[in-house]
Amino acid sequence: MTNQPTSEPTDKDNVVTRLDVWLDRRTGIDSILHETLDEPIPGGARWAYIFGSGLLFLFVSQIITGIFLALYYVPSADHAHTVVSYIVKEVTSGSFIRSIHAYGSSGIIILLVLHIGQTIVYGSYKGRRELLWLSGCILLALMLGMAFTGYLLPWDEKAYFASAVGTNLIAEVPLIGPPLQQLIRGGNQMGTLTLSRFYVLHVFVLPGLLISFIAAHVFFFRKAGAAGPIEEDPIHPRLPAVPFYPRQVAMDAVFAVVLIGILAAIALKTPMDLGPAANPADTHFLPRPEWYYLPFFQWLKYLSGHWSLIGGILLPAVLALIFAALPFFDRRLERRPWRRPIVVGAFLLFLVVYVSLGVASHRDDAKDPGVAEQMHKQEEDAKAFMQQPFVPEAAAGSPAAALASAPPEVVKGLALFQAGSCNSCHGEAGIGTAAAGPLTGVGQKYTDAQLLALLRTPDSKMINGGMMPVDLKQDDLEALVAYLRQLH
Repeated sequence: MTNQPTSEPTDKDNVVTRLDVWLDRRTGIDSILHETLDEPIPGGARWAYIFGSGLLFLFVSQIITGIFLALYYVPSADHAHTVVSYIVKEVTSGSFIRSIHAYGSSGIIILLVLHIGQTIVYGSYKGRRELLWLSGCILLALMLGMAFTGYLLPWDEKAYFASAVGTNLIAEVPLIGPPLQQLIRGGNQMGTLTLSRFYVLHVFVLPGLLISFIAAHVFFFRKAGAAGPIEEDPIHPRLPAVPFYPRQVAMDAVFAVVLIGILAAIALKTPMDLGPAANPADTHFLPRPEWYYLPFFQWLKYLSGHWSLIGGILLPAVLALIFAALPFFDRRLERRPWRRPIVVGAFLLFLVVYVSLGVASHRDDAKDPGVAEQMHKQEEDAKAFMQQPFVPEAAAGSPAAALASAPPEVVKGLALFQAGSCNSCHGEAGIGTAAAGPLTGVGQKYTDAQLLALLRTPDSKMINGGMMPVDLKQDDLEALVAYLRQLH
């Protein structure tokens, strides 16, 4: 098809027309819009086709909200939790933006399942669409990787221990597992290097790959063409084609508005919590991943120990390969789901099993009194932390630097606080952890004499929390009290 030259605007044309012609001659915008909006859809627009556009919209939303969060974020173990706390407690609409970002990741997983389900039920992977399907499988893996790497970044108790379980599983891979785990963590233990690597993956590497494969996915889709309804021939369409614009565009736009409304309503009504800062010394915390990884977590509980390699690595890898190879062994042009009981039935069976594992995980936690009590305590700790005022970074991240010009007895008290491992339970600068409450503000609640008495003889509540009597000389106790009094 030969492109017709654009006529020069005349003085009689209005300003909008002249601007449109001027812009088109320099960018070719009209031909781009024609190629984009006039995409033929066999059988016309349908609500079943909105999930792909919805995924693209949520991905753009994640990029925008992620940029706002990245303006404040510092990927280090000393500052990550503090800056996220600053975002949700001090920054205008910070909690709302973080909630949109966090709930958006769950929304992407839900739409991915719906999009995959629609593709399988409609048989839309048939008819020279193997590369389209494979690029979609890669996008699914990249999205799951985005969810996993982003989960650690708040550096609270839940994020730390759930990510520790995930990176421990990597070590189960034969031969390359242990060195791969060290590469991801930046060492044997999780710390600042782990955070910085997860941050680079989450903000630069994975989004770059996602954008590349989204472009490839759209290219393969336009090359193969829309498959159309289930009765359509996937190679030689027979139904009359209807352009993508305006009806399908309108449907996609309505769906995008609905997604915006749902995310905004959830973010306003139930803001995403941030728990206490990660404390690797806490042996009581029970890690649980996000809901979309929870069934896999339950599956690993059934196949632990020597079976973890089979259940956690080999079986998922085999299922992933079968899933990716679907268009290569299901090559019949038959698309009606009732004529394809094996493929459609296997997909539905997988969904039933996956949902059942998630329900079983919740049921097991509720049935065990000790686990249920600890899970409830962790939820209460997160709520209590969210209600506490923001602790500035200087106090939370670098207490020694903050007290460089403090009186000698306060500096001595800090040394005693750290030497006695008080920070392992109460956190750096006494900001509190899941193991013990914060000490900030105790100097305003108690006199020096009362603080000395509590250190020597803790009350019943402190003893139940694991506090032991402090056995120090009088001058050391007074220095420790001096340090506690300046914790604000």
